Amino acid sequence: MVEEIMLNSGDIAWVAASSALVMLMTPALGFFYAGLVRRKNLVSTLVQCLAIFAFVSLIWTIVGYSLVFGPSIGGFIGNLKYLFLNGVGAAPDTAYAATIPALLFFFFQLKFAAITPALIIGAFAERVNFKALIVFVSLWVILIYAPIAHWIWNTNGWLRGIGAVDFAGGTVVHIAAGLSALAAAIVIGRRKDHGNGTEFKPNNIPFVILGTALLWFGWFGFNAGSALAANSVAVSALVVTNIAAASAAISWMLVDWITKGKPSAVGLAIGAVCGLVAITPASGYVTVSSSIIIGLVAGILSNLVANWRTTRTKLDDSLDVFACHGVSGIWGALATGLFATVAVNSAGVNGLFYGNPYQLLAQLIAVIVVAAYSFIGSFILLKIIGKFMKLRVSKEDEEKGLDYSQHGEEAYSF
Repeated sequence: MVEEIMLNSGDIAWVAASSALVMLMTPALGFFYAGLVRRKNLVSTLVQCLAIFAFVSLIWTIVGYSLVFGPSIGGFIGNLKYLFLNGVGAAPDTAYAATIPALLFFFFQLKFAAITPALIIGAFAERVNFKALIVFVSLWVILIYAPIAHWIWNTNGWLRGIGAVDFAGGTVVHIAAGLSALAAAIVIGRRKDHGNGTEFKPNNIPFVILGTALLWFGWFGFNAGSALAANSVAVSALVVTNIAAASAAISWMLVDWITKGKPSAVGLAIGAVCGLVAITPASGYVTVSSSIIIGLVAGILSNLVANWRTTRTKLDDSLDVFACHGVSGIWGALATGLFATVAVNSAGVNGLFYGNPYQLLAQLIAVIVVAAYSFIGSFILLKIIGKFMKLRVSKEDEEKGLDYSQHGEEAYSF
């Protein structure tokens, strides 16, 4: 009876709807990435996202949730109290969300765990061995994602203990994925035609636009749902998410317009995603005016880094995961330390511009730790996996395309 009184039907409805919105983001990412690769790799890109969602759903249910939100072992990892969701049911977990069932909180967090490794695939698009991908993702969720999420989101996590905050995953999701993607691009190496003058043009720009639109739509659940209640913080997160995405879309487009002479449809879409990434850690803590600045800076920074990678390096981060998710994620985490204010969220923090310089330091420590752990951990993990199986397909299979060589299917049959 006490549990029934604690539960709030409005909060339950909002978080359940937000969970569905966040689920949509993984196939949306598939369409976004699939539009950017060459036609012969379109199906494989979509399949990778869907397969990752399925595998991570099981891993998160069996052990991942317990490692992140189970009772903490020294602030570094959770114990196995919730293995196979033991004890996770209709009663709320008051440490995280007092008005919704713990099972719904698990379900919401599952969607974050699923999309994070899917972000990484853009770094080695068009050349990864599907079997190695599944092994990597399965281990990455347990060994990389779970510890990082525990450090920041568990009530006894050590980074949370020093004051670092991350409202909806800028550090846990985007910095972790972005730096892991950078490591993966280095370990797996360049596509066979990279650097010889071959142009890797998007095969389907409408898919890129569709993926962006669905990501933007789903991101409202990602950020506003992280309030875990139908309240004013959720509304604020909803609004600043949209404004930051719009601001970054415009700033990326303007940089393209100035440097390349024309406003690019793909650039506008990628810019919007960068804005969504940057506002994610700050979405429950900052004002609308701050979200405009966060978005504008994200679009410019990520554009410049992406162009630097293309023109000044030999790195083949195929779809610029590091430039978009890593760079915008880092900026967003630091911007939280600048612009956060308890005027938006009384349970939140004040940043540097609101009289608390320590918050920026705490954010910087979290950024450095997560970036280093993600990069080094992923680098080592991929090297170990590479000892037992091929990380990338053969040159012949790469030439045929992953659609046919890995899955025996084609996007279009003429």
